[in-house]
Amino acid sequence: MIEHRQYIQNSIIADLAEGVMAIRFDGIIELVNEAALQILERRREELIEQNFARAFFTEDANDDFIQSILDTIYQKGKGQERYVPYRIGDTVKQLRIVSSYLHEGSEKAGVILVISDITELNEMRDAIKAMTTIQNLNQQLELRNRVLQETFGRYLSDDIVREILDTQGGWKLGGQKKKLTVLMSDLRGFTQLSERMRAQDLVEMVNHYFGLMYEEIEKYNGALIEFLGDGMMVIFGAPEPSETHASDAVAAAVAMQKRMGEVNRWNREHGFETLEMGIGVNTDMVILGNIGSERRTKYGVLGAAVNLTGRIESYTTGGQILISSSTRESIREVLQIRRTFRVLPKGLDREIILSDVTGIGDPYHISMDRQASETLISVFPTSVFYTVLEGKHADGMIRSGRILALSEAEALMEADELPEVFDNLLLTIGDGLYAKVTETEQEKNRFRICFTAKPPEFEEWKKQILQTGEEKVQ
Repeated sequence: MIEHRQYIQNSIIADLAEGVMAIRFDGIIELVNEAALQILERRREELIEQNFARAFFTEDANDDFIQSILDTIYQKGKGQERYVPYRIGDTVKQLRIVSSYLHEGSEKAGVILVISDITELNEMRDAIKAMTTIQNLNQQLELRNRVLQETFGRYLSDDIVREILDTQGGWKLGGQKKKLTVLMSDLRGFTQLSERMRAQDLVEMVNHYFGLMYEEIEKYNGALIEFLGDGMMVIFGAPEPSETHASDAVAAAVAMQKRMGEVNRWNREHGFETLEMGIGVNTDMVILGNIGSERRTKYGVLGAAVNLTGRIESYTTGGQILISSSTRESIREVLQIRRTFRVLPKGLDREIILSDVTGIGDPYHISMDRQASETLISVFPTSVFYTVLEGKHADGMIRSGRILALSEAEALMEADELPEVFDNLLLTIGDGLYAKVTETEQEKNRFRICFTAKPPEFEEWKKQILQTGEEKVQ
């Protein structure tokens, strides 16, 4: 065995970084290099020529280390590679043990162990693994947020989605009072239009319309709260606060009306009818937040100011923007105003002043296009019958009147009994021509109407009437 030991000693480099231990099959430790002593934190005299069991069996905490050595000694099979913990007091090292066999001639005489301290490598591996896990979690979180943004972004504006997702408790029911500007839009005569169109065509047309409108809403920092059938409710000044929310809302309204030309060009190319939109804008205190129940919630606004915005929008005709006095007073920029008038909305005990806006100055510098409805052609007085509508229901009385002048969008009429401004009328032309009274002249028994929904027969009817007329500007 002396020759064998000499062989081992001659084969080991004194400053080898790995620990080396040679053990005979009778359990006696024949050799331990300096690196092994440092790794195991043992003294040479504790190990050399000592029985392996006596040297290590008292260390119950290192059963895995001991068992890996015994397996190699007694199984006498192939060499092994094991990764085991090795405890020294409160410190736990991670060891890599590679075993092979020493031979005397053709017979196996013992085992030789190469021991490596891989604690730092293992910690690094764990750190890399943890970093990889964190990166994977971050990627999953990013993917989750992107999915949520893309999913909810189709139902709410991006700012609202971020408000809900990024704010602690952003999903909880509750609200706060805040001064905002509310914009409501609506398509004129959409109910009658929908009855004449295929469902697929109607949805395609409306989706294209909403897409162009939302571009302008987003451009001017609006947050789309919800679709109201063929209309929209948008807020300005939340969830991101803004000092210019009233101006932004009016600029958005003007930009939306300007895009209607593009909407209708696309409609004509696809064989669809033209659309007209009315917009109401109001600025005041509202309650903003998550509204509903624990099972069903929406992010929205409540309050008298919201209801008033809807009333203001109901006064509009196609291509018109009406704003409240509170909105007008909140705007520093120069406004282009066609006219102002007083109305008494349902539910209020006082009149309010509305402004018919067509543009806003710098820095927005945007104006609506001149409307074809501003030009009327006088015609030979043509008798028509009409009914005054109360909301969406006729009052049952059929009245007669005469058309004095006509355009694509408006008409000038006279009658013995004048309707009120903002009354909705149903003229008995074709399947029904819907209109709204915009002006009255009591001394002349005349009133002006704006068409809100036209039957398919409208163009032929208008053509016949205009054959008798001559152009004049009203």
